[in-house]
Amino acid sequence: MNKTIEKELQYCAHNYNSLPVVIVRGRGIHVWDDQGRRYIDMMSAYSAVSHGHLHPRLVSAMHTQLTQLAVVSRAFYTDKLAPFLERACELTGQDMALPMNTGAEAVETAMKAVRKWAYTVKGVERNKAEIIACDGNFHGRTIAIVGMSSEAQYKEGFGPFPGALKRIPFNDPQALENAITENTAAFFVEPIQGENGIVVPDKGYLKKCADICKRNNVLLICDEIQTGLARTGELLACDHDKIKPDGLILGKALGGGLLPVSLFLAKKEVMDVFQPGDHGSTFGGNPLAAAVGLEALNVTVEKQLAQQATELGEYFMDRLRNLPHDFITEVRGKGLLIGMEIDPKRYSARDICETLMAKGILSKETHDTVVRFAPPLIITRQEIDTALEAIESGLNSLN
Repeated sequence: MNKTIEKELQYCAHNYNSLPVVIVRGRGIHVWDDQGRRYIDMMSAYSAVSHGHLHPRLVSAMHTQLTQLAVVSRAFYTDKLAPFLERACELTGQDMALPMNTGAEAVETAMKAVRKWAYTVKGVERNKAEIIACDGNFHGRTIAIVGMSSEAQYKEGFGPFPGALKRIPFNDPQALENAITENTAAFFVEPIQGENGIVVPDKGYLKKCADICKRNNVLLICDEIQTGLARTGELLACDHDKIKPDGLILGKALGGGLLPVSLFLAKKEVMDVFQPGDHGSTFGGNPLAAAVGLEALNVTVEKQLAQQATELGEYFMDRLRNLPHDFITEVRGKGLLIGMEIDPKRYSARDICETLMAKGILSKETHDTVVRFAPPLIITRQEIDTALEAIESGLNSLN
């Protein structure tokens, strides 16, 4: 066994089943292991590295800010936070934003916001506010968030969980309508379910959900931690249905692949429920994060990464669908968020990922049956062709 892997297994909790490769360097769409071998990164750190590894503009923004000021906490104002939040609100159509660090923290922030909104604005009886989520969701791994999960492993041994958390089938607007009560504060939904295997709902699903929520005075909160910032071919995945949710959660790519940055954005009516002392984060909104986050947003727009994802995603999926392997049962996705379903009677998705790793392609299975392809959005058609050659070679070796 590799000595680095052996030591990590000795000292690190075994909460990941990592592929047996040690990454030591990255640049653009490529990473290199400790043996000097180069790989095409088809994971992008679950979309956190959408701009590619060590994007020069993002590294420059980070370095410049590091030479000035990094962290002071929000006990004081800084000159970097307001421009970052202004740009984020301008691009997403939201009124205000609350900065956090990880995606899970932003989801927790949204959960607190919608509950307090329910009590102070909607008039729900105290401690009865309900939140609805979908089966197959992945909003994070805190105690409260996994309380909304339908995945048994995420919950086993971690209860009890907070109450008033309901689940309904994904891609079923009528189920949402039926689940809403006078105590419902919000509906949390991923426009595309990532960790559930890249599950894309019917066109118009979010629009129907938005209409139902509006009629019932329920907040629609879109979790775009993984799908946001051009990954699916629009700046936000909810833009495909031409809706503006009442609240929006961003993370992952917002940090440019350099550090954790997340935001909960919402209309003013929702954000105004927070008063000094209600909620906070020592590192949330620090100048370093704000500088990188602003540049990440600017690069996304200026380099037209959404258009890139649309054009190359369709090309990539078409090529994958034409692969002559009957153990591939479906290829689905939107933009450069793609899932390849594998017949479990033939191979596990882990088998496929290990085979592709040997051919210089790094991906990771999700739910045992799906191989994810989500390269940095800066990838070119020529680089996709190179990746496809390696993928085809790897799959051919299985037959």
